[in-house]
This record gives sequence, C-alpha cells and structure tokens, in this order.
Amino acid sequence: MKKFINGKIYKNDETSEILVENGKIVELGKNLKDVDEIIDLGGKLVCPPFVDSHLHLDYVYTLSEMAETGAKSGTLFEAIELWPKYKESMMTRESVKRLAKKGIMDELKHGVQYIKTHVDVTDPNFTGLKAMLELREELKDKVYIQIVSFPQNGMYTYKGGVDLVEEGLKMGADSVGGIPHYEPAREFGEKSIHDIVKLAMKYDKLIDVHCDETDDPQSRFVELLNALVLMEDYGTRTTASHTCSFGSDNDSYAYRMIDLFKKSKMNFTSLPTENVYLQGRQDTYPKRRGLTRVKEFIENGINVAFGQDSINDPWYPAGNGNHMIILDHGIHLAQIMSAEDMERNLDLITYNGAKCLNIQDEYGIEVGRAANFIVLDEYSPAEAIRNRSDVLMSVRNGEFLFKRKPVEYEVELDLGR
Repeated sequence: MKKFINGKIYKNDETSEILVENGKIVELGKNLKDVDEIIDLGGKLVCPPFVDSHLHLDYVYTLSEMAETGAKSGTLFEAIELWPKYKESMMTRESVKRLAKKGIMDELKHGVQYIKTHVDVTDPNFTGLKAMLELREELKDKVYIQIVSFPQNGMYTYKGGVDLVEEGLKMGADSVGGIPHYEPAREFGEKSIHDIVKLAMKYDKLIDVHCDETDDPQSRFVELLNALVLMEDYGTRTTASHTCSFGSDNDSYAYRMIDLFKKSKMNFTSLPTENVYLQGRQDTYPKRRGLTRVKEFIENGINVAFGQDSINDPWYPAGNGNHMIILDHGIHLAQIMSAEDMERNLDLITYNGAKCLNIQDEYGIEVGRAANFIVLDEYSPAEAIRNRSDVLMSVRNGEFLFKRKPVEYEVELDLGR
C-alpha cells in the first residue's frame, strides 16, 4: 500500500491524499492512515490523465518519411490525395508500429494515458489496422488505445469501403468511423451515415465520424447523424469529430440543432490546432477559425473535447502530443477564458474526452477506480493553463510511468531590487 500526499486534486478541494493498494484507489481524503510508502506531491495540481479523443496513430511522422513527395499546399484534400501513394509505396506493418510508438511516446511524456485513434481501413491488406491491434495489446499496461475503423478515402469514393469498415470491426476495432463530406455526392455521404449507424448497432460498437470538416455551410451531415442516433437512443455512444462547417452555419439553424444535440446527448471532438491550420483556406478576410461552436456547446451542456488529431503527417506538419498546447489554442479560438472557464477548462482534455471514449464510468480520481493520474507543475487549474504547465509525474495503476524534477537553472535570472 502507498499514500500520495500533499496534492491539490482537480475539482476536489476536500482531498489532498490518495491511498492506493493493488493499483486501485482505496481511499481519498486528508490525514489518512500511515503506510510504509509515502510520496509527497509537493502541493502540486493533480488531475486525471489527459485523454486524446482524436488521433491518427497510423499517420504520425509520415510527413517526414514522405520527403520529396510530401504536402506542398498544406490543404486537407491534397493530404487525402497524397495518402494512398504513401500506403502503396512505403507503408508496412513494421513502419506503422515504429512511427506509432514514437507518437505514443510523445503523448505519454505529456501526460496522456488514453488515446482514441482513427485507423485507415481503405486498404485491402489492413496494414495499419493490423499494426495498431498489435500495439494496443503490447502497450496496454502503459496506455489505453481505442481504435476506430476509419475509411480515410471514403466508404463509396473508395470502392468497397463499406465492406472494409465492417471487416475492421470484425478484426477488433472498437468504433465505426466515416467521412461523409468526402463522398462523391451528398446522397452517398448520407448513405454512409446510415451505414455507420447500422454497423455500430449490428456489432455493438461506438461511433466516431469525421463530420463536415469543411467551411461549406451546406455540409450538414451532422444533422442526419444526430437524427439517427437520437431515434436509436445511441447518442452517448456517438462522437461527431471536427464539425467545422457548423461554425459557419447561420444562427437560426445552429440553435435549432443545438437543441437537438442536447436531446441526443451526442459527443463532439474539436481539433483546434489542426483545423485552424487547415480551414479558411479559400477565405481572404475575414478568415474563419475552422472551429465548431465549442463555447455554445459548453454553455448548453453538450459534451465537447479537444484532441491532437495529427503529428507531423500530410495534414499537419506540427504536433507533439502536448495537450496543454492544444488546450491553449482551443480556449483562445473559442474565447472561453473567463475566471470561471479557467477553473474548468482542463475538462476539455480530461473528463470530456473520457465521455467521447465512453469510459467515464472507469475514469477519474475516485475510490475503487484505477490509480491513474498526473501531476502538473503548478498549484491551480488557471495557472496550469496560463503557463502551459509541464507534467511532472504520470501514475498508472499506482506506479510511475515517469517522474521528473521541475526545471532547474544553473544560473538564475536576476533583475536586482
């Protein structure tokens, strides 16, 4: 048994100590009983591990691998066109595992312990999916990986894409994906949404759709997705990712839909860094931010989370798995930085992400749950966010994934008195 003491527990002022036995939290409180092993957290902020609710692990670091054939315009659809060439000429199960491990390490060292990864199955060989299924098992003691069977090149744009998505579910993927705005016509985009919901119900899987990742306000596939999961009472098991065009819709339509989103209880994932980079490319000025209506979702009690999306791939040349950077971008772009906002914004990369993965009943710092948490190099949520705080410790099942010291200086900056 071990006791973690002197912690500032996020959203729990009544607790400063965590008692752990056999990898589980057995007691929370203050002045708990003495045990042989005591770990002092130095008064630092303790919160559940970060959740990356949207990442493409089979793509990470492929931009560097592409070298001369890499993205030039940096647009969304250029990247989608480049991707099949990479799959055909350079992608192997070994390369996917090698690069994905690098991306996972990036995320782990920044406090992430839960990842939902969209894996491209528009590949008859299932190279990426096979690699990711292996990694999910190999790394399960260090990270929880949830896999989406995702048709990057379309269920209908890519011949046989629907069957490949279904086969991905049979192979062990946890969730059904789609990309309706990339299908060749609205009719096929709508058809893909119907397919997604039918497959999810047939195989008892979650849903996570790349939905309306465009500036075009006529792209409204989220409306159909929401209607279907509302009628089937499947909203809590469904996530609509991106929904960029919803940020361009007129207010009359948007607020009607917000009311329907509240009824379905569907989740949303927004990708602040990637979509602010990709969207608004045809705009001169004013130039759109590329985000969905994050602030309005929060104000109306609709679950929304932030994710990384990409790390150095054809869609996005940057990214390093640091969710404090993603959070910082997101709250600026969504304009959610009031004093009240700053006390709860960590939810966007913790609790809200857990709901998108549908693991909220096993996630968090609560008695009876796995002793999974991180320690940030600050003393309050607002200061952690303002300073893009580093992660000093990551604890999984009561054991350290890593532990490091705060920054130390050999020569201190001194401005005098």
